[in-house]
Amino acid sequence: MMLTELSTVPLAALPMQGLRDHLRLGTGFSDDGMQDGLIESSLRAAIAAIEGRIGKALLSRSFRLVLTAWRDPAAQALPLAPVSSIASVTLVEAGGATQVVAPARYRLRLDRHRPRLEGVGLLLPTVPGDGQVEIVFTAGFGASWASLPGDLAQAVLMLAAQFYETRHEVGGARALPMTVQALIETWRNIRVLGGREA
Repeated sequence: MMLTELSTVPLAALPMQGLRDHLRLGTGFSDDGMQDGLIESSLRAAIAAIEGRIGKALLSRSFRLVLTAWRDPAAQALPLAPVSSIASVTLVEAGGATQVVAPARYRLRLDRHRPRLEGVGLLLPTVPGDGQVEIVFTAGFGASWASLPGDLAQAVLMLAAQFYETRHEVGGARALPMTVQALIETWRNIRVLGGREA
């Protein structure tokens, strides 16, 4: 399995002023914009850390999932949530020839933690031998910061503030702060039976 992010979160969607306010940075000075790069990188790092921990895309963007076989021929769990749409499903033969699967042959099953691509009828289309299938989909709570649940938005601001304030410290990776862990706990995937559905 290979998951690739096809689009990035635009700068306009990041809560730059929200983090400034959280950090209580002054305004009205001639150098107001000097910290913008650092604020942006702190926010992007915090978003990536939280997304990695909970298996959710916070802000909407496109992803491509490449598989060499279906885990279940009737339904394939997608590695991120929430998924709002499937843009395409493409079968790729070993020689490189492609075939776009008709949308009528599959559907998206929405789920808070494990959305799935399901075959319409009985099974998903057969993946070519020595080939692969590419699924392009959109995941995220929405395009704007206001679309995020409040607890996740607060967790990002708190973690971004920590990254900003400890940017000069040297040392190994640290665990997430307890307050951030508490805020994201209800959003974490719960896996049973080795990740397989009961």
